[in-house]
Amino acid sequence: MKAAASSRIAAVLGVLAVGLGAFGAHGLKHLLEVNGTSQIWEKAVFYHFIHTVMLFVLAEARLFRPVAWWCFFAGIILFSGSLYVLAILNIRWLGAITPFGGTAFIVGWVSLAWPRGVSAK
Repeated sequence: MKAAASSRIAAVLGVLAVGLGAFGAHGLKHLLEVNGTSQIWEKAVFYHFIHTVMLFVLAEARLFRPVAWWCFFAGIILFSGSLYVLAILNIRWLGAITPFGGTAFIVGWVSLAWPRGVSAK
């Protein structure tokens, strides 16, 4: 994927993070309180935002790190996405999807720990 496309996707995800944070705090406040899921929504927004910033940083970096970028992207969709749906619909089994997103986040961060071009021997 080209840097420009990666940056645009990161920017759109940033808009969504801010919008979903505000929507949860205002438009969904009552529903989230009734469901007892306000903290779940806040956790989803927090991880969404942090990893969106990382997507942008990676997209703009001199050396693009595709494994980390795609893992963070997948993590946002799976981790934050499942928590958003869980918080709104209060369907607890959706929490079973969340660890897959968390694993994607971890793999993304671990992939950044290894320099590019270094292979394990």
